[in-house]
Amino acid sequence: MEITLNNKIIESLKWRYAVKKFSDKKLTEEKLEVLIESLRLTPSAYGLQGWKFLIIENKEIREQLVEPAFNQRQVLEASHLIVMCTVDNYGHEHVESFMSEVADARNVSIDSLEGYSNMIKGTINNHSDESKETWLSKQLYIALGNLLTTCAIEEVDSCPMEGFIKEKYDDILNLKEKGLKSQLIVPIGYRAEDDPYASLKKVRKNQEDVIEWI
Repeated sequence: MEITLNNKIIESLKWRYAVKKFSDKKLTEEKLEVLIESLRLTPSAYGLQGWKFLIIENKEIREQLVEPAFNQRQVLEASHLIVMCTVDNYGHEHVESFMSEVADARNVSIDSLEGYSNMIKGTINNHSDESKETWLSKQLYIALGNLLTTCAIEEVDSCPMEGFIKEKYDDILNLKEKGLKSQLIVPIGYRAEDDPYASLKKVRKNQEDVIEWI
């Protein structure tokens, strides 16, 4: 059964798709700032925000990033490319830095946050390096969802991608030196008029197939 809802957000989500061919139209600074702010405001585990989002404008750099993305041209042709990264070797010093930010923002003492800080450090201690990266990268998908929804509402096109060679991206963007690891990439911009995927009907399962009320 198909549900009909007259709602701006739902209509925007129906409008969006993973764009395969972008036009050369550029995002305005104002539009880009809305998308960036949606990333910044994304929730994360304990509020730690163990990530960084790289906004790649430079065409020469983006040309280098096409091949390790299996020659997907959206990487170069879109208005901007967002590379979503996790912080590498996330540790106690990152937690302590976050606690300082909390204390400043909420006008409380660092000492009053000691219990909370120790709890978070205990969680981090329970992770291996590999599982910690997995834990942080899963949180990036929350940011990705925020970004894609905001793009749709703002009528900006996007194409989320996992299909790229992370090690090559890390090398090209000097991410090791920055203490980062690439996890996802998202070209954003505007669809080309001749993108054949724009006219394809969206295929989604019915509500009763994916939603269960208990």
